[in-house]
Amino acid sequence: MQLRDIDDFFWNKPEPAKGSLNALRALVLQFSPDVTEVWRYKMPFYNHNGKRFCYIWLEKKTGLPYLGIVDGKLLEHPNLIAEKRSRMKILLIDPHKDLPVDQITEILQMAIRVSCHPYKTV
Repeated sequence: MQLRDIDDFFWNKPEPAKGSLNALRALVLQFSPDVTEVWRYKMPFYNHNGKRFCYIWLEKKTGLPYLGIVDGKLLEHPNLIAEKRSRMKILLIDPHKDLPVDQITEILQMAIRVSCHPYKTV
């Protein structure tokens, strides 16, 4: 049986990133019954009521997993990083530590509020 591309993405990463990526995936999928997972631009994206609001990826230089927020520029959170991105911000995840569940939950709540009201900074 061949894995779907999205499952292959999570399955074929080295540890400890693999564990963090899978835990992050589970957290996002369990966040709301209105969240769906889609494979876009060769990466896992998450929609809320059909609108893209976040994605999961690995930082190129460090290999650290991160949660990307599609309209991150509209969010004010001390742990979100914009770097050279014009629209998105990311939350880097340290795979050697426990997932910061409360922080991720707070950011996901903010991201969903912004996706529902794209002209309002949260």
